[in-house]
Amino acid sequence: MLAFRRGATALIVVAACGAGGFAITDYVRQHRHDRDTLTGTPFPHALDIATVAPSSPALTSAPPPSATGVAAVLKNLVAVPTLGTRLRGVVLDALSGSVFYEDGADAPTTPASTAKLLTATAVLAVRKPTDRLTTTIVRGNTAGTVVLVGGGDPTLTAATGKTLPEYPGAARLADLAAQLRKRNIPVNRVVVDDSLYSGPLVSPNWAPEDVPSDYASAITALMTDGGRAAPGDIVRSETPDLAAGESLAAALDVPNAMVVRGRAPAHAAVLATVQSAPIGTLVEQMLQSSDNVIAECLARQVAIARRAPASFAGAAAAVRAVLRELGVDPGAGLVDGSGLSAHDRLSVRVLARVLRLDAQTPRLRGVLASLPVSAWSGTLATRYVTTDHNAAGAVRAKTGTLTDVSALAGVVHDVDGRLLLFAFVADQVTGDLTPYAEQALDDIVSALARCGCR
Repeated sequence: MLAFRRGATALIVVAACGAGGFAITDYVRQHRHDRDTLTGTPFPHALDIATVAPSSPALTSAPPPSATGVAAVLKNLVAVPTLGTRLRGVVLDALSGSVFYEDGADAPTTPASTAKLLTATAVLAVRKPTDRLTTTIVRGNTAGTVVLVGGGDPTLTAATGKTLPEYPGAARLADLAAQLRKRNIPVNRVVVDDSLYSGPLVSPNWAPEDVPSDYASAITALMTDGGRAAPGDIVRSETPDLAAGESLAAALDVPNAMVVRGRAPAHAAVLATVQSAPIGTLVEQMLQSSDNVIAECLARQVAIARRAPASFAGAAAAVRAVLRELGVDPGAGLVDGSGLSAHDRLSVRVLARVLRLDAQTPRLRGVLASLPVSAWSGTLATRYVTTDHNAAGAVRAKTGTLTDVSALAGVVHDVDGRLLLFAFVADQVTGDLTPYAEQALDDIVSALARCGCR
């Protein structure tokens, strides 16, 4: 099987949006995640298109396509052999919810990373985008002992000096260490407390090769750099909480200090604190690079807000419950917050309805604004650059890739300015056809961008 190694993420430049506003490939191991790139687009006009927020009147005045017209345009494109033997798909009108195209739209299928749309929507429904996650150090029970208490921030960084963190805007362990040094507190023992989360550290629904890997770590409430033992590491950690404790000891110049798991004493004195980037930024970082670790941590924030167990099962159940309350029933098939599990099941209609919910709900529009942009950012930075330059910058979408699965769900304006929502999942694609399946999905969405389809 093939996999794409994850690179760093290009920043998306986003204008404020209203209701209608919206090469580097390295083959390693099994294909369990999406690809992204540091490079931008060779088409400068993509930036202009990507950063324009069309007005709401443009959406309401633009004529809608017809179901007959859309079906005619997509007929040959959805039947290409590179999409494997089955493609589930749906195209909706963002304004009215009218269905312009559907094929197997209600059948449960493996969503891969398009499932992150549900996590992003749920967390912004229960938390403000300006909220931050706090990591603290408290005094331990014995002299020389401090307790590093995880607050669920997956982007806390062990970067020091001028070293860049894995995630821009991340809180730094070095700042915690500096606060301790100002207090002249001697340290010879670091206890790491990740009791905010519960349940297994690795999902029982993930494949054995998923942890450790370059796309997933064990999920703990305390970690650094997305579950990496050090900034820049390719493979993430099986014990990211202990790695964070060791990094703190190194930052305190006591690298030989004992690092153990434990719990903070009740009512312990707080000695130091740092805060993450805003949750809205974490959502963007998750969607742009399809970061599985951030996704799982954000799903747990949904569980915490709902006073549910902050475990894989509790987080998935909380995400499902929040979406049901918002009017979209995803069923019972979501088993994690990232879509990494091959056991996840969602219908493409659910994916499209979540996108419509985001488009219609002001506090949720950050999901659409955070999506990768075709030929410009994140996991779409190197797509839409070969066959249809007119779609460069015109598509915002979440990619999804697992072994035998290629998915794409997002938004696109047709040639008349009508905002369309789409979700396509090809769930029987052999691994060596994955790049070609991605191109076929891009061709489908490019046709929607060119289409008046009346």
